[in-house]
Amino acid sequence: MSVFVRSFLFTVGIVTVMTANALAQPATGRTDVYGVLFMKAAPGQAEALGKALMVPPPNAPMADHFVLLRHQEGDDWDYCLIRHLGPKTAIEAAPGPANPARDLSAWHDDTFVRGPSWADFSRAMGIGGTGGTQVYIVSVQRAVPGHRDQLEKSLSGPPASSKVQTGDLVLEHIEGGAWQYLTITRYNSWQDLATDRVQAAGAASAPGGWADVRQHTAFHRGTIADPVGSK
Repeated sequence: MSVFVRSFLFTVGIVTVMTANALAQPATGRTDVYGVLFMKAAPGQAEALGKALMVPPPNAPMADHFVLLRHQEGDDWDYCLIRHLGPKTAIEAAPGPANPARDLSAWHDDTFVRGPSWADFSRAMGIGGTGGTQVYIVSVQRAVPGHRDQLEKSLSGPPASSKVQTGDLVLEHIEGGAWQYLTITRYNSWQDLATDRVQAAGAASAPGGWADVRQHTAFHRGTIADPVGSK
């Protein structure tokens, strides 16, 4: 069974192949497929769910290629697990081993996305860096009809504000959730996040700023998260 399905175990009965070239030509640098899982814990199971999600699927070819983020403020999910799957992945009908996270969750939402190589992803996300001092803003976006290119340009441009050093990723939907882009901004500290928010408020109308993005966005959800673990 595929890495994605073995880890999430919520999709059976479908046979398909997702590649970085599926559906549309990927933007420059989006060479690899990632699985994105948002999951809400069942009541009283948040800590146990986090521990279960840290365990890679059996025999996963890239078991150490993941990051697990924990909700602090924003959307209703408790964890966001992003797992690197390589340049392609397959979904098979054959059942896999039982997933301990399944009975610890209230709901989940999973999506395949295009993104950069693992080396570029892990560098932007600070994997192997300063650990628990880092903080992330995780957002999903869906464009106003006819504005998808404009939204991607706004999301992918340099930050409108800031002198604060960040790591930034824009991942593009292939199949799954009802959004088109997942953006992640990494800050080296909570202080950097606060400084950036103050600066961003003064640059709302600049390219890539709040007003620029909003004129192309039909739907968005953003969440502040901190890292539980990564490899």
